[in-house]
Amino acid sequence: MLTLGRILKPKSLTFISSLRIATLSPTQDHPNSDSEPPEPTSAYYDDLVNEAGRSRDFALVRQLLIRRIRDGCFNSNDTFRFITKTPTSLSFVDDLFETLARLPKGYTRKSAFDSLNSRLCKLQLTDDALKVVDKMLERGLELNACSFHPILNALTKKKEMEAAWNVVGLMKENGVEPDTTAYNYLLTAYCAVGDVISAANLLRRLSEEGLKGDTRTYDAMVLGACRAGKVDGAMAVLRAAEDDGVPLLYSTHAHVINALLELGFHRQAVNFVMSYGGKDKSLDTESFGLLASRLIKLEKVEDAKLVLDEMRRRGLHMGEKLRDFYLLHI
Repeated sequence: MLTLGRILKPKSLTFISSLRIATLSPTQDHPNSDSEPPEPTSAYYDDLVNEAGRSRDFALVRQLLIRRIRDGCFNSNDTFRFITKTPTSLSFVDDLFETLARLPKGYTRKSAFDSLNSRLCKLQLTDDALKVVDKMLERGLELNACSFHPILNALTKKKEMEAAWNVVGLMKENGVEPDTTAYNYLLTAYCAVGDVISAANLLRRLSEEGLKGDTRTYDAMVLGACRAGKVDGAMAVLRAAEDDGVPLLYSTHAHVINALLELGFHRQAVNFVMSYGGKDKSLDTESFGLLASRLIKLEKVEDAKLVLDEMRRRGLHMGEKLRDFYLLHI
């Protein structure tokens, strides 16, 4: 493997406030008792939580977070959208932390904290997310590798590798073992800049810790080889993934296609896409379409026509621009 080294939508705040006390009866907000209330959704609960959060009604926030899980409406990246980068909004974080800490132990509390950290990291507030983690550690609240994923993702996207490794160290110091996903964030960052040596060292560490590569591990490895100009190595990784029975992302094939074209190997790119043709129609649609589009931009008309002919023969969907080009040149 390691070849590279549910409640109705409120019509007013009066309805929301009613949640503070008793459980709603089926007809409480429905004058017509014969009508069935619509099923709630995660997005619906997100709206309720955000409205309550903006009003700083954290007692209601807590009740909504409990109720949504009971209704099977899980938290999302939008659950704490009321948290923004403004000083006033950030002043809510401490109160929100205390609210989440009082949630029922287990999934309800853990998922709420994960959503909070995801929101903070989306705002590039990784220091604030780390403060949340530190306080969770102090309180002995539920933490696992997933708790650190948003932080590692944010740091590695900014290429702050030393800070990312410090987070890995923090995990280990507190008995939280990094998983494959955690390491994938670092691996992808190294591979995106073609740092094959650092990627190989990380892959070795992954193996030593008894972790197996997954779809994104292979995607990163292929990307790294392509960024380093080693397309033959990228193809070797593709073969290794197939041998290991690991499904590949469409983007993994796209890395190879783009690398071949950037190196001027236009016909080899065509051959590569053809060699995988017929196994997965959705993959074929993506790969053939990408290749044809890139060839057109490169003004390789004959090669583009060959690919489009093959798309027509295989019954693959063409976008409007590809179809217009094809009709113009047949």
